Amino acid sequence: MRRTTSRRTMSALAITALAATTALTGAGTAGAALTATAAGPAHQARQARPVPAAIGHRVGKGQYPSPLSLADCQAQLQSSCYGATQLEQAYNEHPLFGKGITGAGRTIVIVDSFGSPTIQHDLDVYSAQYGIPSAHVKVVQSGTVPPFDPTDGDMLGWAEETTIDVDMAHAMAPGANIVLLETGVSETEGTTGFPEMMNGEDALVKQGVGDVISQSFGATENTFPGFDQGDYSSLLNLRYAFKDAAAHGVSVLAASGDNGSTDAGPDGSTLYPYQVTSWPPSDPLVTGVGATTVQLDAQGNRLSPDTVWDDPSTNSGASGGGKSKVFGRPLFQAGVQNVVGNTRGVPDVSMLGDPLTGVWTYNSFGPDDTGWELWGGTSVATPIFSGVVALADQAAGHRLGNLNYALYALGALQRAGAKGTGLTDVVGGSNTYNGVPGQPVTPGYDLATGWGTVDASKFVPAIAALG
Repeated sequence: MRRTTSRRTMSALAITALAATTALTGAGTAGAALTATAAGPAHQARQARPVPAAIGHRVGKGQYPSPLSLADCQAQLQSSCYGATQLEQAYNEHPLFGKGITGAGRTIVIVDSFGSPTIQHDLDVYSAQYGIPSAHVKVVQSGTVPPFDPTDGDMLGWAEETTIDVDMAHAMAPGANIVLLETGVSETEGTTGFPEMMNGEDALVKQGVGDVISQSFGATENTFPGFDQGDYSSLLNLRYAFKDAAAHGVSVLAASGDNGSTDAGPDGSTLYPYQVTSWPPSDPLVTGVGATTVQLDAQGNRLSPDTVWDDPSTNSGASGGGKSKVFGRPLFQAGVQNVVGNTRGVPDVSMLGDPLTGVWTYNSFGPDDTGWELWGGTSVATPIFSGVVALADQAAGHRLGNLNYALYALGALQRAGAKGTGLTDVVGGSNTYNGVPGQPVTPGYDLATGWGTVDASKFVPAIAALG
């Protein structure tokens, strides 16, 4: 009886949400049309380079022989710190686990340059620490991946990012398969950076490998060649993997960035002094994931509502978000035109990412990078959400594809006061950072947290019903 009732509830929600989608899409939109909005002072555009979103968001002295307790983190580091069991409790996953919804039979694809030579061992250690079964990490390479050099700072950064991505995805969907897509090029300019990633993703999609792709990297739209002249072809020509993913029903996620309403300039380090947005989270075929501050007790229970990851004093970063200069307002954002205007707004949803309410990971690719580390950033939030998507894929019994239409339909229902969407609004603050005015965090959809965050026990069946 309980199962039958649940199915009826989900069906009713699906019908209502689909009606909301119809209402949204009937309002008229700019679709995927390109806009040529001026981006401020002209600059010499260089080719964009993908950088891992985790850069600069490690907390504390680095490596610890074991994870500190929450109390010790607060006393020693003035931050909170969480493990897998606390994350699962925070996002209310245990009711799903009790029904066998663990991500079993679904596959999360993690994309990182170079990868980590010790990722399987390190995931085994992470899993054992938190009493969850480990998972086999299948490594696939796109192009020629050079041998790992522990003295290469670039490789170390990507290895750290790889560890974060794999640990977080596994923590949230411990039954899901993990495929790590390693590419052999990083920090070089566009034509030899992003294409390696897109080629690898596209190959996996065409082979039928993967249900959700998690990307913890991005590059500012303004840094792509031709941007200042209104020629976006260098960016648009990289979308083939996302188009194929959409055609094959594969969900694609990307971190919205860690610099609030601005992001890195052509040199990769200096931030723009005005509002910008990054790709791939700005792509309408991608679900952009922002970051929140999450206050938990030692068991993972919330002590207060989530807030946007902002940074009024600690200079730790802020949740990325804003309006695309390349993509017009997509169909699914017709109902939030008052917020996004005629452009694609980012992000779509948010999860834990504030480094001061960070997460533990373990790596051993040292010699100076071995042990437990505390991290934050949208590169934490994105793989966390990838695990939730894997749960929803399992609950639906099939891939959910581009999540944005269902997500915005659920958002419209939430805004109308409907129960059971699994979305939890985040209100207050903004993503102002580095002197660049941010986007206000308002009731409903906003350009710093999207539709807010999720209660997985409700969100998973709700979005699965729309699949």
